[in-house]
Amino acid sequence: MEQLRHLKPSSGPSTVLAFLRAQNYRFVTPTPATHARNNARAGNERAQSLTDAFGWSRPFARSLLPEAMFDKLRDGEVVFPSGAEWKSTVRVSSLEGELFLHSAFPTLSPEAVFFGPDTYRFARAIKHNLAAEPRRLRRALDLGCGSGAGGVVVAKHAACGELVMSDINESALLLTRCNAAAAGLSNVTTVNSDLFAHIDGEFDMIVANPPYLNDPLQRTYRHGGGELGSALSIRIARAAKDRLSPGGTLLLYTGSPIVAGEDRLLQAIEQDFSASDFRWSYEEMDPDVFGEELETPAYSHVERIAAVVLTVRKPGVLAC
Repeated sequence: MEQLRHLKPSSGPSTVLAFLRAQNYRFVTPTPATHARNNARAGNERAQSLTDAFGWSRPFARSLLPEAMFDKLRDGEVVFPSGAEWKSTVRVSSLEGELFLHSAFPTLSPEAVFFGPDTYRFARAIKHNLAAEPRRLRRALDLGCGSGAGGVVVAKHAACGELVMSDINESALLLTRCNAAAAGLSNVTTVNSDLFAHIDGEFDMIVANPPYLNDPLQRTYRHGGGELGSALSIRIARAAKDRLSPGGTLLLYTGSPIVAGEDRLLQAIEQDFSASDFRWSYEEMDPDVFGEELETPAYSHVERIAAVVLTVRKPGVLAC
């Protein structure tokens, strides 16, 4: 059961982040399949630790938390009754020395806020890009920010004047604000927007980790549109051309279906950019992700799904 829209930031999400940080909490979010396998093991039916409760999303006894902390989380609707026990509406994961709130497992709601192995790969791609060419960013945008992890990583690895975090999901924006504040960021603006619809101006860097699967339920955090889930990624790549400042960079981490040995997303990108004066590169970061999707009808002709990084540079020089 997800209740993210009902969370009360001042007494709930921010409180749990501060509490878990003080407890030296750490949790690395695995794939949904790995998460389910771990929870199905004998002895894992109930939480025995904070990691079990807020990482593995297992039901826990009220006594697991100090009484005052339990009361704050209950009043903030971070925890809710589950039979004779309690469960958390959120998970908390570790990345780059920070803690991030996102949706509890399993993520069934259309408005779930995603965080998982793709988030770690996305963060690594951003970090490597900024390390390879250190630069000051007047404005940066995390487009479809989800938990806000991408934007936080940008701010941790580059001097950034203004950081805009956008998403179509209000639950994502709520958690993004909490996560950014917990990471010590004060230059963040959050915007509810369908891609660039309600976002003004140009950016020195745009990062995006959009959904890229064909989801029969069309959940916002998972469905990428089009025949095989690539439609949203293609829309972002095309639209970002007009939103990059001179010398600005788009870093798009996404997935691509491989059909008969051909990368469908790469074919579309080549068609859009090969005749332009934008510099771009395309790298396959992981050759095989979400293999379980190949068992679904939509992917019956797909050989594999690859995790890829598209980097696009607009001609010109960044203003200092």
